[in-house]
Amino acid sequence: MILRAIAFSDRGQAWSEKLGIPVDRGIPVRQWAKDNFDHADALLFIGACGIAVRAIAPLVRDKTTDPAVVVMDEAGRHVISLLSGHIGGANDLAVHIAALTGATPVITTATDVNNLPAIDTWAVKNGMAIENPGAIRAVSSRVIAKGDVGVAITEREIKPPFPVTLYLRPRTLVIGAGCKRGVDAQAFEHDVLSFLQTAGVSLLSVRALASIDVKGDEAAFRSFCEKYRLAFETYDAATLAAVDGVFSHSDFVQKTVGVGNVCERAAVKASGGVLLWGKTVFDGATLALAGAKET
Repeated sequence: MILRAIAFSDRGQAWSEKLGIPVDRGIPVRQWAKDNFDHADALLFIGACGIAVRAIAPLVRDKTTDPAVVVMDEAGRHVISLLSGHIGGANDLAVHIAALTGATPVITTATDVNNLPAIDTWAVKNGMAIENPGAIRAVSSRVIAKGDVGVAITEREIKPPFPVTLYLRPRTLVIGAGCKRGVDAQAFEHDVLSFLQTAGVSLLSVRALASIDVKGDEAAFRSFCEKYRLAFETYDAATLAAVDGVFSHSDFVQKTVGVGNVCERAAVKASGGVLLWGKTVFDGATLALAGAKET
């Protein structure tokens, strides 16, 4: 975790040193918040809560991307989870800092104060992407009211019979890709999104794009992975040829890169699972999908 701290006094700086957290002093608070808000996982303000609120107010955008923000008073009496308590982890961070300092953690999220599980916290801890965060409040309210709750944990595009359903996407899938040299990036992106729609799975469940090492510098592959925050994994021809399974074969591909199929073999290798959707040919690219045996 990238944790940044700012102290408003010598007393506050002493707490940061005790915690072993690098602390900034002598920087305008609003400028410090602006510089760190998009680059840190968590921000710790040691001082008055009002100062922290005013500093972050223009920067707050979305609960799925905002960093955790925690405020500790300079006397070390209270540690307040101010922003992104669940998804960002501010609640856990406040409890952790309080345990180290002897302070009292201040948690105000409804599920926590009612001693009930928070579905968004659970999702983050289990490595799942939240597709429709707007549904979190409705689901949490139903949990508090002890009503029926609709939560779908699946890679598949389904329509459960609930008035409101929160979709959690396990990141278990890998797209295997092959292409002609210099394939257009926009065309490749369109092909991948169409491919996933045909396969009936969510892009949020994809954790990586995989290919052969000679395609490691393909701009279309790299820009797609950067845009959608996916890992890009490549393997040499010998490694792909050794992957167990029944795969389609092309003599032309075998002659060109040394293995008769790239997309299927790369997907299976990177996922550690099985082929879920075989080689699909587009204009300039081939795609396949692999993942766990049961999805």
